Amino acid sequence: MASVQASLRLIRLPFFRQNYGPRGLLRVDFFTPKPVGQTARHMSDVPPKSTNSGRSGWGKSSVWAPKTRLFIGIPFIGLLIYSMVTDDKPERLDGPSMAEKDALTKRESGITDQSPMRLRMEEFIKQHQKQIVAELEKIDGKPFHIDTWDRPQGGGGISCVLQEGNVFEKAGVNTSVVYGRLPRPAILKMRADHKALDPDVDSLPFFAAGLSLVLHPSNPMAPTVHLNYRYFETADEAGNTNAWWYGGGSDLTPSYLFDEDAIHFHNTIKTACDKHDKSYYPRFKKWCDEYFSNKHRGESRGIGGIFFDDLDNTEKDQEQLFAFVQDCLSAFLPSYIPIIKRRKDMPFTKKEKQWQQIRRGRYVEFNLVHDRGTAFGLNTPGSRVESILMSLPLTARWQYMHSPEKGSREERLVDVLKNPREWV
Repeated sequence: MASVQASLRLIRLPFFRQNYGPRGLLRVDFFTPKPVGQTARHMSDVPPKSTNSGRSGWGKSSVWAPKTRLFIGIPFIGLLIYSMVTDDKPERLDGPSMAEKDALTKRESGITDQSPMRLRMEEFIKQHQKQIVAELEKIDGKPFHIDTWDRPQGGGGISCVLQEGNVFEKAGVNTSVVYGRLPRPAILKMRADHKALDPDVDSLPFFAAGLSLVLHPSNPMAPTVHLNYRYFETADEAGNTNAWWYGGGSDLTPSYLFDEDAIHFHNTIKTACDKHDKSYYPRFKKWCDEYFSNKHRGESRGIGGIFFDDLDNTEKDQEQLFAFVQDCLSAFLPSYIPIIKRRKDMPFTKKEKQWQQIRRGRYVEFNLVHDRGTAFGLNTPGSRVESILMSLPLTARWQYMHSPEKGSREERLVDVLKNPREWV
C-alpha cells in the first residue's frame, strides 16, 4: 500500500493547472523501461539484416542504451512514472489490451487514413524521425547511433544519437510510444481540462507518442535547436477513444544572433501556423517566450519559436489538429537546415567559442533549474539520470561575474534575450 500511495503522489504534478501556466515542455523519457530488445544501426527505411557483431538489425543490446533517451512531453509524465517507475502493476482485465489490439491491427491491415489516430501519429513521427536523421547525417557526415527499445506493457521507442560529429557536438532525435493505464486520481485531475474523461471509473487505458530532438552544433555561429511534438489519448475498455490532445513546439537558441536566421526560422513556423489559424503563431510564440525563460537571470533561453499544449476538440476537431501538427513538424527541416548550412563552417575565435560555452551554461541552467520535466525526473526514485540529462550539451562554461563588452555582438544578444522580439 505504501508503494501505491507513493506512486499516486508522483502523478500529482503534471495534472494540476497551477503547476504550469502556460505549461512547460516536460520531457518524458528520463525513466527508461528495461529494454526487451535494443539495437545499434544506421537509420534507413528498411532495417538491415542482423549480424553477429550486434551493430545492425534489431537484435542484441548496445552499450549506448543508458545514454539515449530524450524527453517527449508534459501530458503523460506522471502516467509513465506510475506504470514504469513504481513496482505497482495494473490489473490485467479480461480480453486483449489496447496495445495488443493495435499490434494486431497493424499486422493484419496496416495503417491507413481510417486507422485510429494513435496509430497514424505513431507512423507519422517515425517517418519524420527517419527523414530528419537522414538529413542531419548528410550535414554532419557521420552516422547517428540507433538504439531501439520495447516496453512489455506495450510500445517502445527509437533513440538516435550523434556525439562529437563533424558539425554537431551532440544531437539526439528520439521517438517514444507508450501504452498504460491512467489511475483514478490522475483522471480526476485531468478532467479540469478534458471533460470527456469518465470520472466514475477506477482506471482507463492510455496511449502517448511523441518525437523530440535537441541539436548542439560545435560552431558558435550555429544555433542550438529544440523540437517536440506529441499526442495523448485515453480509451474505454473496448479501445474506443474518449479523450485526446496534442502538444509541442520548436525553438532556436543562438550564441551569436543573425537577424536573417531568426526571421527565417520564425517565418517558416508562422507559415505553417497560418495555414490553420492566423491566431496560432502569435499565441504560441508568446507561450514559448514565457516558458523558456531563465527567470533568475531575467532573460530567455533563446529567441523562441512556438509552444502549445492541450489542444483538443475544444480547439478544433482531431483531423484539423493532426494536420496542424503535421505541418509544424514538416516545417522543421526547412526552418533549420538552411541556417546550419550557412553557419557550420564559419570562422570563429577562441573568445567566441568561450562565449558559446557561457551561453550553453545558461542552457544548462534552464534545464536544471526551471525545466519541470528535468526536475521531476531527477527527484523520481528509479529514474535514469543519463537519460534525463541527454538534452544537455557536452561542454559548458560558468565564468564568475562575466559581462559582455559594451556595444559587442554578445551584448546585443543578451539585450534581445532580456526583451523578446517580434521577428515576423
